[in-house]
Amino acid sequence: MDQIGTAASTNTTTQQAIRSEMLAPRFYRTDYAAMNKLDVSPVRKEWDAMMAQFEQDLNHEHFRKEIVFDPQVLRDQPELHAEFLDFLVSSITAEYSGCVLYREIEKHVENPDIKALMGYMARDESRHAGFINKALKQLGVAVDLGFLKRAKKYTYFRPKFIYYATYLSEKIGYARYITIYRHLERHPEHRFHPLFNWFMEWCNDEYRHGEAFALLMRANPELLSGANKLWIRFFLLAVYSTMYVRDHNRPQLYQALGMDPTEFDFRVFDITTEITRQIFPLTLNTDDPRFRSGLEKLRSLSARLDTARAQTGPLAALKRAGLIAAAAAVFARLYLLPTRTNELPDQVMMAPVW
Repeated sequence: MDQIGTAASTNTTTQQAIRSEMLAPRFYRTDYAAMNKLDVSPVRKEWDAMMAQFEQDLNHEHFRKEIVFDPQVLRDQPELHAEFLDFLVSSITAEYSGCVLYREIEKHVENPDIKALMGYMARDESRHAGFINKALKQLGVAVDLGFLKRAKKYTYFRPKFIYYATYLSEKIGYARYITIYRHLERHPEHRFHPLFNWFMEWCNDEYRHGEAFALLMRANPELLSGANKLWIRFFLLAVYSTMYVRDHNRPQLYQALGMDPTEFDFRVFDITTEITRQIFPLTLNTDDPRFRSGLEKLRSLSARLDTARAQTGPLAALKRAGLIAAAAAVFARLYLLPTRTNELPDQVMMAPVW
């Protein structure tokens, strides 16, 4: 790839990673002083056990293995090629976003527990991003991560929003990767790229990261009560609906994998819901027919909005505004659906058994 100095000289995947679209992964900053005050002493025994796992670093060698793949296989299938690249770019942006955030927290805190955790998580996310970039480089479109860090727009998130969003993204990441991995174990003929052979170790890293944030929240129970339940409800719905819309924008990818995106998403929701019972005082009823139809309405509105964004003029602007308002109304109705109350277990940490 050519040396990159300005946005104009970046390749298409780097430009794609930089864009701050509604469904695209973002880069974050937060209140480092508040995170420095976190106290994990209420969960010290489980915390120390988890930190020992991080220190072991059992995946150290796994992501150093070489990827052997003929890129012409994908170039001969242009729609699949485009959707697979979209998947990789979205994934590398999310992984590198985590790496940057955790490294910044590590740099700005003195609290030894938080500093150590953030160092381990930044290490893992950097490894994942580099691994994905290895696959992209093989396809001739590696992302310039240094330029991405400098050019990407950053969003400020309050610490508790970081906890909710990171916990959910790590746990739903685990659920996604393990579901795909298990499916391809049963149907290896659909493993069209060797990347999927790394999903077991990758998803276990994601799971462990989520465990860390579960312990942080359990050690600070005010994050799980009162008005914060409303925020938990919001983040659950936001993560689930974003995933549903994004996955249905990649039909060729799931066809190549031999999976139905709707069935896949609801399987992932089931696993994530089961996992989040370890820490969240409520879960969404994803089996409610109103929930399912609401997600489908959001998907349809998102597709129409994508079409409207390609149009110009005042009428197109009004159309886009109307579609955004309609999507907000559907999201609000989904938010107001009844939830299920959950009693938190005594034992916080869970084994990844799926």
